[in-house]
Amino acid sequence: MTNVLDAASPITLDEVLLTVERRREEFSAQKSVPMDVIEAFKKAGVYRAATPRRFGGDALPPSEFLRIVERISQVDASAGWVASFGSAVYLAALPLETQAALYSGGPDVVFAGGLFPVQKAERVDGGWNVAGEWKFSSGCRGADLIGVGLAGGEGTQGKPLTALLRPEQVEIVENWDVVGLQGTGSNDLRVHGQFVPDEWTFIRGGEPTVDEPLYRYPAIAYAAQVLAAVNLGTGRAALDYAIGAGSGRTGITGAPKLADRAYYRIDIAKAEAALLSARAFFYEISDEVYATVESGDSPTDKQKALLRLASTHVAKVGAAAVQAAYTLSGTAAIYDANPMQRYLRDASVVTQHAFLGDGIYDGAGAVLMDIPPSIPAFI
Repeated sequence: MTNVLDAASPITLDEVLLTVERRREEFSAQKSVPMDVIEAFKKAGVYRAATPRRFGGDALPPSEFLRIVERISQVDASAGWVASFGSAVYLAALPLETQAALYSGGPDVVFAGGLFPVQKAERVDGGWNVAGEWKFSSGCRGADLIGVGLAGGEGTQGKPLTALLRPEQVEIVENWDVVGLQGTGSNDLRVHGQFVPDEWTFIRGGEPTVDEPLYRYPAIAYAAQVLAAVNLGTGRAALDYAIGAGSGRTGITGAPKLADRAYYRIDIAKAEAALLSARAFFYEISDEVYATVESGDSPTDKQKALLRLASTHVAKVGAAAVQAAYTLSGTAAIYDANPMQRYLRDASVVTQHAFLGDGIYDGAGAVLMDIPPSIPAFI
């Protein structure tokens, strides 16, 4: 990647990463990425990555944005997770007039969603009366726009709707008390009866109204990819730390330094090979599918399944790389001040996401063998 994410931006990605590195402990302590850091992400172009070009955005090819998330996550996984929602291609399913209003102040719009559990909403004239509580709204404190999940019906072919609200219409329930990804601020959302017009709702993963290549890319698969990329960065950070630590000091007992021990070199090399191999598969299938949609064709079911498979696989392999680095690091890694603790906690949370669970292997295997997958909306 080049330093500059957007030619007109006064802030480069490298400058943002220095800020993230300096303040990442603050993110965990406050359980959110502060607004001024979100503003820096905006200025660096992170939140225009999925904005249509017709509205002044960059509509980046997925692999370009995934590399941005990976780089940020290498410095801090929570910051990478929050930045990943710059991939909100779902919004392209809104009516064009709504998108024009949404981006009227500029293309850098921060979206956060609390989409589950989907709630039933009262149908009223011209829209919906929205009320209920939703979980896991990552980055909601820095959002310009918040989406909540509504149960679909006949008009949506059973698919859930997303209703969009302004932050002042939503109560944030401060209950993000977790061991990893603490800085994501993935709190619950509560809405006390707010009217949302039809034109500010969309079917999640529905047909886009914007005809640009990015919005022909599989939206659900992309949502999984941006989360999986966090563990690419975290795994890379952990291995880099272990490599540096192994090269630089003798053991506390006076034994030879770690790099002089065969088991250390062997396990580092195995973890490196596994991470780089999974990473290559991850980006290769992303570029293949984007080339397909860019040419005007629709991605095949197999391609969609491989996107999902690559995402789950890279999340698991990234976490395994962290675990390997932690184990090799010995006693020093048990101290809370050791960065390996942060890598271990963050990577373990990424793999718990429903989009990245072991069931995805089953779904992908089913598609590869021409069997209908049992997971709803898998492809």
